[in-house]
Amino acid sequence: MAYDMKLAARIRTALAGRRAVVEKEMFGGIAFMIRGHMSCGVMGSKLMVRVDVADQEAFLREPGARPMDFTRRPMHGFLYVDGPGIATTAALRKWVGRATVHAESKPRKTKKKPPPGRKASRK
Repeated sequence: MAYDMKLAARIRTALAGRRAVVEKEMFGGIAFMIRGHMSCGVMGSKLMVRVDVADQEAFLREPGARPMDFTRRPMHGFLYVDGPGIATTAALRKWVGRATVHAESKPRKTKKKPPPGRKASRK
């Protein structure tokens, strides 16, 4: 599945200047990781955001937001946003900001050390 490169570029602009952002291709789209945690991404032409589960219901009442049902069941803490929800720069920045705040609320992920006697894989 291809993803919307223009939307990905808009997200990069919204995240410009922020440290510890890594892009990863996953789920047939692209994800933006902050401090090792998935923050937001693009799947097809939709913005995917990870938010605090406690805020999810309120966010679902906003234009263009709906549950992320990638697995055919809604995933807690993940939303799709499209159409009017991301049409303007301000609207996109609002969603990317929410996802960023959520990712930054998590402890920084560190690389796991290999068990004794094993070498780290080189990818």
